[in-house]
Amino acid sequence: MDQEDRITHLEELIAHLTRTVEDLSDVIARQDQDITRLKNRVQLLVEREAQREADEGSSIPLADQRPPHW
Repeated sequence: MDQEDRITHLEELIAHLTRTVEDLSDVIARQDQDITRLKNRVQLLVEREAQREADEGSSIPLADQRPPHW
């Protein structure tokens, strides 16, 4: 393999690696958006649950109640 073939091979390898890095960057960007969206949804659910518990007043929290089969 002469030097020109080696350089061509290395350029091809770099091109493939560059494409892979770009693809992975896109995946990470989408995952970041998904994580942000899911965090917002979880926060909303936590706030709704806190509001629901506050609206119930001083009743015993569901987690502290005995199961119906006891």
